Amino acid sequence: MSTDILIQKLERIETLIEQQGILRKEVLNFTEACQYLGLSQSHMYKLTSSKSIPHFCPQGKRLYFKRTELDEWLLRNRTDTQDELDRQAADYLIKKGRVEL
Repeated sequence: MSTDILIQKLERIETLIEQQGILRKEVLNFTEACQYLGLSQSHMYKLTSSKSIPHFCPQGKRLYFKRTELDEWLLRNRTDTQDELDRQAADYLIKKGRVEL
């Protein structure tokens, strides 16, 4: 096996270990939060400056993020499936008495 291939594999292992560490932490720093969310730093700065994403700034400089709050932020604005929408429409019509059974 060539040295280049070994180095690539070691770098991949190192990246995976770092990702596992992020998943165990409760509070993430700015860089870790960007990696966790898969966002660029510039986009993350836009989200924090517009107060669109929950974050902490305890000393006025460094930004921190609670991982569970990031998960909740990611899962907001869920879109219902077509089956769920059809069921809601049917329930509404039955409730309003407009469908004869």
